[in-house]
Amino acid sequence: MDVIPGGVQHNLAFNYPFPLVFTKADGNRLYDIDGNTYYDFLQAGGPTVLGSNPPVVREKVEALLNECGPSTGLFHEYEYKIADKIVELVPSVDMVRMFGSGTEACMGAIRVARLATKHKNIVKMGGAYHGWSDQLAYGIRIPGTKGLQSAGVPGFIFKHTQEFFPNDLNDLERVLKLNQLRGGTAAVFLEPIGPESGTRPVDFDFPAGVRKLCDRYGALLVFDEVVTGFRMGVGGAQAYFDVTPDLTVFGKVIAGGYPGAGALGGKRDVMKFLGAGLDGHGKKALVGGTMAATPISCCAGYHTLCEIERTGACEKSAALGDRLTDGLKGLINKRQLPFVAYNVGSICHLDTVGTMHFAIRWSKPWQIPNILKETSVRKAEMQHMGAAYMAEGLVTLAGNRMYTSAAYDEASIDEAIAAFDRVFEHIEVIG
Repeated sequence: MDVIPGGVQHNLAFNYPFPLVFTKADGNRLYDIDGNTYYDFLQAGGPTVLGSNPPVVREKVEALLNECGPSTGLFHEYEYKIADKIVELVPSVDMVRMFGSGTEACMGAIRVARLATKHKNIVKMGGAYHGWSDQLAYGIRIPGTKGLQSAGVPGFIFKHTQEFFPNDLNDLERVLKLNQLRGGTAAVFLEPIGPESGTRPVDFDFPAGVRKLCDRYGALLVFDEVVTGFRMGVGGAQAYFDVTPDLTVFGKVIAGGYPGAGALGGKRDVMKFLGAGLDGHGKKALVGGTMAATPISCCAGYHTLCEIERTGACEKSAALGDRLTDGLKGLINKRQLPFVAYNVGSICHLDTVGTMHFAIRWSKPWQIPNILKETSVRKAEMQHMGAAYMAEGLVTLAGNRMYTSAAYDEASIDEAIAAFDRVFEHIEVIG
């Protein structure tokens, strides 16, 4: 706290009541500075589909470092290799532009969409997270909050940003119709399995419905696949739902857990607005990123994607996600707890306090203060749950989300379920 605000450099690194220092990541385990061992369900926020620090990737990175170093500032063959691999695996993608993070890729998507459509407005699903840029820091965590949780961002920034309620095509169409009178809609951003990686899940046919509305109102459909890309399958959530977006945001896994994890992919006629060199004149989106597409990130990402494809890591991780979720459901039923466990493949949720399932309707403004207060109370209680899991050697994402990887096996999942049960046995249900 003396030299780092809040004690950590990244929000996910904080663990109530104080951050632990982790010094080793290997496979499905994490090790802290005191020698304690933990099952890793945080998975660095999702990218380590193969597990942490797989030797097959590390060896390629070490060879690159010995020959090239982490960065040159100029073009490297691995930039082409990873872009070509993404194009091969994701049918909607003809071209790829690398960025330093998913946040940057989302920023680029906004600018490309405005140039491609000549429209102004950006619409996102309420509660979804598309990074922390000014314009998309809107309606985060709780649908309907608009800019209430965007401290440090001036309200006028959101003049051309709107949100719609998850799983509500009528609400989305209402916003799109209104936008016809105020500059049109450039893009609709979607986390395809629901806000915050499915924390508020959507119907299976919902993304297809959004696709139809985008076509009807002349907006680009942007799939944010920072979490789902190469985790739900090598074709991402778009292959799972059989929906073709115009632009796809990638992150995390495309650098295999190494720094510099961000990319934007899409059709050639849209991606042309990101041209940086050989494609002549015309309007180009203002984007940057000196340390984007470094040799180290592209090398790690390329070999990670190849290994995911070769080993069927997505399918294995999904089967283990099913096993974890089924085990948690069994514990919930056994102990008669008011909890909910569900998953989409290797993206698993354990909802114990309902923090993320509130919504604000501005037609009833008198409810807003109580909703914000209640979500804060429940978020604090979630920190206690996360601390209890940590004490039993379980590292989760905020205490209610977990990722499985191909580094797990059935025995380790069963051991983790037993650890969750040790937490659950101390929970007293009142009322």
